[in-house]
Amino acid sequence: MNNYSNHANPKSSPDGNLEAGTENSIAEIATQLVGSLVELESCAVAFSGGVDSSVVAKAAWLALGDRSVAVTGVGAAVSEIDLQWAREVTDFIGIRHVQIPTAEIDDPDYLRNDTKRCYFCKSHLYQSATHWGNKNGFRHVLSGTNLDDLSDYRPGLVAAAEHAVIAPLANLKIGKADVRRLAEYWQLPVAHRPASPCLASRIAYGQSVSEERLKRIEAAEAWLHQQGFHDVRVRLHADELARVEVAESELIRLLDPSCRDAINHSLREMGFRYVTIALGGRQSGSMNRSIPNQASANPTSLRQSLPVLQ
Repeated sequence: MNNYSNHANPKSSPDGNLEAGTENSIAEIATQLVGSLVELESCAVAFSGGVDSSVVAKAAWLALGDRSVAVTGVGAAVSEIDLQWAREVTDFIGIRHVQIPTAEIDDPDYLRNDTKRCYFCKSHLYQSATHWGNKNGFRHVLSGTNLDDLSDYRPGLVAAAEHAVIAPLANLKIGKADVRRLAEYWQLPVAHRPASPCLASRIAYGQSVSEERLKRIEAAEAWLHQQGFHDVRVRLHADELARVEVAESELIRLLDPSCRDAINHSLREMGFRYVTIALGGRQSGSMNRSIPNQASANPTSLRQSLPVLQ
């Protein structure tokens, strides 16, 4: 189970992290990631079923075996397709999978949907995961936060720091590109799956979150998937306006009159008042453009505030 700890380390800085700019092989990066978790007594991985948390769950399983567990918070903003992916990936890895309820939908601060919504959501998730872990003998909570996340607007990182959540990918300076490489190296079924943040991230800041809106967004995206669109977002703005984003390579088909008319009709039938198309294609974090000075929203000290594996 812990064979990784006997392998030679890749190039590292004096603090043990991977050096920025070095061309480490993916096997070396995998070795260091798994090796960084070997000394943990036990851990619960906050598991969404996405590629980041899947890589951390795989590393935890290789390092700790049954002393690791994948914990998925189940709330109103988690889609059924994400839960299906979570079950499939944990079955593939072999790690135990636990689903725990979260209560953010009952939190007025979360429902208000200001620019700190993600903080309140992650606070509920990490509080629930930590409580479950303490009760069931899993000492540490791990997240899939990677190095690139630290340069984006991520108020959930503050919640992670407050709950002493460990981010092994960020701690080892592993960015999104190498996370994908690790997923391919371990042949994880999510290796090429598009990012899939929670459904609440589709609702424009200032527009309140509700279960009805979340279910409507989920239904609209599921319908678009059924039409053959692979990477989609249905973003909700004021006046129940739906802004449809698809991969740039799929824009031509989306703009075909018959396809466009079908989307307009179907989404209005679901309860959206207006339907529009994002001509720039699918862009991660596009809702954050409305935040003033978002580039400086994550203080540089935040990286230092995240717990570091010793």
